[in-house]
Amino acid sequence: TLFGWLVTGFSLGPRATENEEGRADSPTAAVTSPEQYIKHPLQHRWALWYFKNDKSKSWTENLRLISKFDTVEDFWALYNHIQQPSKLGFGCDYCLFKDGIKPMWEDDRNKLGGRWLMTLSKQQRHNDLDRYWMETLLCLIGESFDEASEDVCGAVVNVRPKGDKISIWTGNCQNKDAIMTIGQQYKERLSIPIKTLIGYQSHDDTSSKSGSTTKNMYSV
Repeated sequence: TLFGWLVTGFSLGPRATENEEGRADSPTAAVTSPEQYIKHPLQHRWALWYFKNDKSKSWTENLRLISKFDTVEDFWALYNHIQQPSKLGFGCDYCLFKDGIKPMWEDDRNKLGGRWLMTLSKQQRHNDLDRYWMETLLCLIGESFDEASEDVCGAVVNVRPKGDKISIWTGNCQNKDAIMTIGQQYKERLSIPIKTLIGYQSHDDTSSKSGSTTKNMYSV
């Protein structure tokens, strides 16, 4: 299955095959097998962005596209060659979004939507942050939310001094059924305790908030 490929990566070593007489051929004979070079396509093409908090530059100048991918193998090749979130400096972000959607509230695909937001404690940076982020990426590219995955726009990890944040962005904050499906399955996937609530906030509320916190439209 696709999920199996996502979890195990793409290690395809040479293997023996049987010839017509039932004998095992040498491993080198299997190198030319189509399975050795056919990549496993994802349902969507994805773009990974990096935000570096450079005060001398504008927000858009600080946002850089790292790479795009649309196969399982290319995802792992990228993931294995970038720093984990726990190694990033304060103020930096990673953003993974479907190709064509920019990681900003103003994008047409985002502006009517919102995000499931999880805030981590300082201790969780060392214990949970990298694992949670990897699971979040696998949820997105593996279309883990069934039909509700179509509502997903992307995900963001924010590395901050007071506590890191991970969020999944969706395209329409009024699609309650899809949003609740995503939230419930996401919480289960990360093995978050039932008593620990995570909340969904609309981008409109987040961008216009007057206080330090934004009200939750939904929670699980």
